[in-house]
Amino acid sequence: MTANEYQVLAARTISKSLTSWGATQHALFGMASEVGELHGIFQKKLQHGYILGLDSVDPDAEHVKKEVGDILWFVSEFCTANDWDLEDIMQMNIDKLKARYPDGFSVEKSLHRKEGDI
Repeated sequence: MTANEYQVLAARTISKSLTSWGATQHALFGMASEVGELHGIFQKKLQHGYILGLDSVDPDAEHVKKEVGDILWFVSEFCTANDWDLEDIMQMNIDKLKARYPDGFSVEKSLHRKEGDI
């Protein structure tokens, strides 16, 4: 499935009662909420590991995948509400990363970006 195919299928479940502005706001609140849920999974595992004296405790991968999927749904809703193709946003991001890190990630380039590099 392509990202744009996903976006079309996901859009079937966007509330029809929302305006574009309403869907944008819904998506923003939803992304924040779902990132919080994902963070909570890791926070609980980290806490559990401390109690047991472990360096790390692996979270339930299926639960993590479902939360990441929920984040993706809200990103897709945000793009749909703004009449943007998800694949265009993905390509724009890759182009930005290639320009910022032409030879791969660099701490130096991360810390000292060119003016206008957002």
